Amino acid sequence: MPSLTHEALLLLFRNRPELAPELLRDALHVALPAYSEVRIESANVAELEPAEYRADLVVLLVEGKPVLAIVVEVQLSQKNEKRLSWPLYVVGLRARLKCPSCVLVVTPTEGVARWCREPIEIGPGNVFVPLVIGPASVPFIDDVDVAERDPELAVLSCIAHGNEAHAEVLGRAALLATLRLSDERQVLYSDLVFAALSEAARAALEDLMAGGTYEFQSDFAKKHQAKGRAEGRAEALLAVLEARGLRASDEARVRILACADATQLDAWIRKAATATSIDELF
Repeated sequence: MPSLTHEALLLLFRNRPELAPELLRDALHVALPAYSEVRIESANVAELEPAEYRADLVVLLVEGKPVLAIVVEVQLSQKNEKRLSWPLYVVGLRARLKCPSCVLVVTPTEGVARWCREPIEIGPGNVFVPLVIGPASVPFIDDVDVAERDPELAVLSCIAHGNEAHAEVLGRAALLATLRLSDERQVLYSDLVFAALSEAARAALEDLMAGGTYEFQSDFAKKHQAKGRAEGRAEALLAVLEARGLRASDEARVRILACADATQLDAWIRKAATATSIDELF
């Protein structure tokens, strides 16, 4: 079952599919085909669709027709079964979409990144090597203008470098970048930023925020006060679901807890009283 960290990282790519080709091009220096559209594609790889053949996320580059399928896989630990499924994803999508395919593995730890980069021997003369983004491959984004152009990359930068020296400047850039986003995404991303930073970096970031503009502090405080009220409704919703025997998946819990819209949460609570499944709730 996916963890909350796993789903939170995937949300960055779901919210901004362009992040996947940008990392391939700018961080891994992969030559990409010309494309005019980036979209999320079905992650089912095989016709029978067993669970092991469903990738985390598929981002499709399109130029009139599909030109590259990028399988985005979030990997938090070493799992040998992934070394069996990653080559299958590429072959299956290439056959289904009739375009080149690749696997982009994203991991928050360098040890797992090194393991992911190890070549996978498929058979005599055939070797598969995933493309891997570890902390060292993610840029150190401390420039607010850069962060505002790509808030998801700024948050990923905090996750990758949150324990390094001067990580508070990453947090500041990411938080300022989120102010232009929807309330729901701002609250979610700010939580991810604070969770990613070391204790020392969080303290330094709080000092930076205290010395910032009144408008920034006021806007940030108002949205987190609203978040507190929304969290109460979210917890109530989860309690209703649990009482009715409806088990929320980690992905559903992330969606519920990330929602800052009290009206939406109230609507879900009302529907939870009669819903027969989580899918029906949404």
